[in-house]
Amino acid sequence: MTGNPDVETADERDDDRTAIVVGLIATPPDYPARVAQRLADELADLLARRVDDEVRWEVRTGWGSVAPRRDGGVEALLDDVARRREQEGWEVAICLTDLPFQTQRVPIVVRSSAARRVAMVSLPALGLGQWRAVRAVVPDLVQELLHRSGTGGAPGPLRDLVGVVAAIHRILDTSDDGEIGLVASRFRGGLRLVVGMVRANRPGRALLGLSKLLVGAFGTAAFALTTNTIWQMGEALGALRLTTIMVLGIGSLVAWLIVAHDLWEKPGRDTPPELARLFNIGTVLTLCLATTVSYLVLFAGTAAAAWLLIPPLVLQQSLHPPIGIADYLTLAWIVSSLATIGGAIGSGLEHEETVRAAAYGYHPDPEGWFDETGRTGQPLGRERPDDR
Repeated sequence: MTGNPDVETADERDDDRTAIVVGLIATPPDYPARVAQRLADELADLLARRVDDEVRWEVRTGWGSVAPRRDGGVEALLDDVARRREQEGWEVAICLTDLPFQTQRVPIVVRSSAARRVAMVSLPALGLGQWRAVRAVVPDLVQELLHRSGTGGAPGPLRDLVGVVAAIHRILDTSDDGEIGLVASRFRGGLRLVVGMVRANRPGRALLGLSKLLVGAFGTAAFALTTNTIWQMGEALGALRLTTIMVLGIGSLVAWLIVAHDLWEKPGRDTPPELARLFNIGTVLTLCLATTVSYLVLFAGTAAAAWLLIPPLVLQQSLHPPIGIADYLTLAWIVSSLATIGGAIGSGLEHEETVRAAAYGYHPDPEGWFDETGRTGQPLGRERPDDR
């Protein structure tokens, strides 16, 4: 049976075109690897549309052999990526990382080296819209690297990325041989970096991992609902005191989680003080967000339980009538705050790995995560990050 001649001709044209191999490296092999895998699925088409449709683009992914080094900063990471690029024979390599790099406390968004034909994109520095920004940044980085290294391609529009990522205010040309860095402003860029760190740390994972904490808090709340002294305290305390109790409850829970599970990053030989500070900020904010959502779930459940289990006639025996919805919400408020403190005991029952996943600088053994070379295992799964 004769094949379709048009298809065969198209295949032959594809084979005759010059192939340019682009490597995508993710470090550490966790959230950045998920973003890299998703990008790899469409990067060849993006490069054909935005860079050059006369060549055959081949995209390779890799992780595992490039460790998330903390001590050497951006240059050490670029050196590691360059060695991997040379070993694999890629024309250029782009590294996606969740490490928050800074220079004089100014966030580094992108760092490229035409001499080494590699570039680094710091996902946290992109803020919340990381996926949209990565799709915009990476093809332009590839074009820029190919042009500046003399491999081919027209001059890249890398400077136009200032309009894509609003936090970028300056472009640093560190040398005359194609070394370029995009940095953000100290305040807006720093705020975007912190928000991006929380996004990259996946607070939803921390929230789901604290299931036993919620169980313990609900148990404490159920007991407190049966105590009329608590009812009277809720009525007597004003909004300011109730708010203070709530903040103390959430704060004490976050502090307990950090201390009990050793989540605080300490500066050392491998972790500079500035990086340790950023890691701790990311950890604290992730835990604050997760525990706040847990508190809201607990508050809603407690309010519903109080409404169903305590009739207004029973409640008014201890409180001043008439009894309304505000009384039930106030009761749920103080009970949830006290139960949150009690839930800290339940957090001690959580599996160590589950709680430590909330620490920004902690990356567990990535079992099941391998690069596509086959040297370390099976290909990476296709779980997609949020489309943001």
